[in-house]
Amino acid sequence: MNGFPVWSIAGLAFGTVLGVAAAFGGLNAFLVVLVLGVLGFLLGHALEGGIDMSWMRTRRQ
Repeated sequence: MNGFPVWSIAGLAFGTVLGVAAAFGGLNAFLVVLVLGVLGFLLGHALEGGIDMSWMRTRRQ
């Protein structure tokens, strides 16, 4: 998938969902979609290896 604009399309989809939530659900729906979208983005980025989460797996001695 080199060269395919995955992040651009994901950003477009996220912006569209936020726009629909703001138009039909008001501010509360917009904020809920925004928070859940950011959490989903961070989780997906961590699963792809973009965020170093090794500190969560190490045990303190």
